[in-house]
Amino acid sequence: MAFLEFKGISKGYPGVQALSDVSFDVKRGAVHGLMGENGAGKSTLIRVLSGDQAAHAGSIVIDGVEQHYSSVRDAFHAGVVVIHQELQLVPELTVAENLWLGRFPGKAGVIDGKTLVETVRAKLKEIGIDVDPAAKISSLSIGARQMVEIAKAVMVEARVIALDEPTSSLSSRESEILFSLIDRLRANGTVILYVSHRLDEIFRLCDSLTVLRDGKLAAHHPSIADTTRDQIIAQMVGREISNIWNWRERPLGEVRLEAKQLSGSKLRNPVSFSVRKGEILGFFGLIGAGRSEMARLLYGADHRHQGSVSIDGVAVAPNNPKAAISAGMVLCPEDRKFDGIIQGRSIEENIAISSRRHFSPFGILNPKKEAAVADRFIAKLRVRTPSRRQDIVNLSGGNQQKVILGRWLSEQGVKVLVIDEPTRGIDVGAKSEIYEILYELAADGMAIIVISSELPEVMGISDRIMVMCQGRVAANVARADFDERAILTAALPDKNAAGTI
Repeated sequence: MAFLEFKGISKGYPGVQALSDVSFDVKRGAVHGLMGENGAGKSTLIRVLSGDQAAHAGSIVIDGVEQHYSSVRDAFHAGVVVIHQELQLVPELTVAENLWLGRFPGKAGVIDGKTLVETVRAKLKEIGIDVDPAAKISSLSIGARQMVEIAKAVMVEARVIALDEPTSSLSSRESEILFSLIDRLRANGTVILYVSHRLDEIFRLCDSLTVLRDGKLAAHHPSIADTTRDQIIAQMVGREISNIWNWRERPLGEVRLEAKQLSGSKLRNPVSFSVRKGEILGFFGLIGAGRSEMARLLYGADHRHQGSVSIDGVAVAPNNPKAAISAGMVLCPEDRKFDGIIQGRSIEENIAISSRRHFSPFGILNPKKEAAVADRFIAKLRVRTPSRRQDIVNLSGGNQQKVILGRWLSEQGVKVLVIDEPTRGIDVGAKSEIYEILYELAADGMAIIVISSELPEVMGISDRIMVMCQGRVAANVARADFDERAILTAALPDKNAAGTI
């Protein structure tokens, strides 16, 4: 019998019909997969379920009772918890405070801090999550923050939990903890709505599956056993995609970027490497290996203790992102929400803000030129939007990533692109488009550094791979020598290795 039912859900925004008559149901104690390209309507459906958005038509039924939400709090009291891809934590509060937010233990308005921390510590230990309850959220890695969000849902004993790309920031060990939690919740009768682009996880975890495309129901599979990977991909994108990498060889030029003996407070083991014109250099490593720390040192976002960086033989001033940009280096950061997009601003503003100084002297804005720049890169990068004036938060993750790329490519004289987790939370079709953009930039002579925790991605698009482990370079592998097992082995921590990040 169905426990969770979506009946004819429709939702529109100005210029966009996000959902159109979507109906399906999920049984009690089932893990139900929800798939579709970015912009297919998955996140909108989740927002409607959470009470964050109101549907224009249709209804949600839980355990036979039609729900009428006016807020997220109403959905929460109905037993619904949603863990969004963009985490909903308060950075300057502790782990314990975030987990008890709105429900603090105490009397007469006085919070019992000791009880708060100890209760959370015991619960985290019970569910197998190794996070200090007294630590501030801002001090944690993205993976640890994701585990805190997951713990929040478990602690309130929700009847329906929606997980939106939950493993996108998790290590293999953390993912296994999550999968064990999901199995426990399923056994207790909880409904899990599992949104992911990772087909391996869908087939491992899910009992049933729904596929959305362009805001409509593309397919519903009551049993995951009755479908295949290729069928799901075709249902998602409306076409066959046999090779999303589509790598091709290109001529490589002279050394464009050279880094020597880079180290800092978060990367204590010196790292050296070079990238040639037209080369895509992949950096692979497990979470905590030091890849993102290396990128921030390279770009000057973190303080460099020692080492040098040069572009085309000219030294780049340390600890100064502005100097890096002037020298021709740009960075697309790992965390799109906090370090990439400018929330609450239009696509036009997000693209043009970097290049304004070239056509807005004395701080006087030039709306016509900003619009022209935005239109150019919206077209060039195939950003799916009804208007350049659309708020960037209304775009899918893939389209947000394209806007960030457009911002930096609007800069004059970009020679080096550093892109960290380029396709995190992005669907198969959009991934293919991002890769094509990178190939085109490389073919024009740009040196590209791609940082990714997804080994198939790094192997699929890179000309060469640097493997990092415990804050050091563990291997430098040419494409002809790519071997998944050997690369993963090099990335695994060595108990006898000295030094950590």
